[in-house]
Amino acid sequence: MHHTYKENANLILRLKKGDAKAYSFLVNCYNHQLCVYANSLVNEKALAEDIVQNVFIKTWEKRKFLNQNFSIKGFLFKSVYNEYIDQYRKNKSVTILEKKYIEALDAIVEEDYNVLEKLYLLVQKEVQNLPPKCKNIFLLSKQEGLSNIEISEHLNISIKTVEAHITKAFSLIREKVNPNILLNPYALIFMIFNGFLVFNLP
Repeated sequence: MHHTYKENANLILRLKKGDAKAYSFLVNCYNHQLCVYANSLVNEKALAEDIVQNVFIKTWEKRKFLNQNFSIKGFLFKSVYNEYIDQYRKNKSVTILEKKYIEALDAIVEEDYNVLEKLYLLVQKEVQNLPPKCKNIFLLSKQEGLSNIEISEHLNISIKTVEAHITKAFSLIREKVNPNILLNPYALIFMIFNGFLVFNLP
């Protein structure tokens, strides 16, 4: 019977009719992928699992409103992202600038969740491709959360040198990412300053 659920339209149809086995198939098929994705956003396994669980529960509760023409995978990933944004807004004081960042990312996800996924992967890749010293300083700043003064003291270099490397890192990342994905600059900045912390880069 499971092979019939692999067809997107049929799976959604069975869900709309309240087929518990279809729901179990949905959870078994996408739970791991969604948890990995959620954890990449929040960097906290328990919270990521809670987000995914909430998405599955809401999907089942609102199953009658599912559209058979939509990709169920796309719907789930977008729902996880929306749940993450809801958590972000609840747990943080959102500044006007951060609000612009969130709206920019919202626009990307509204268009296609795959774009956001590609954006994360591209930034990950380009951070790894930064010149060694530049990469080290950038990671100390954005991953470890050190101030420019702390980095200068830690590496025994001037603050201006630290600033120059961070500026260079941003410039190189923008240069490589923008030609591949057309995005609002706010989205890229938000992702680096907030989402970057969850990349778990080596």
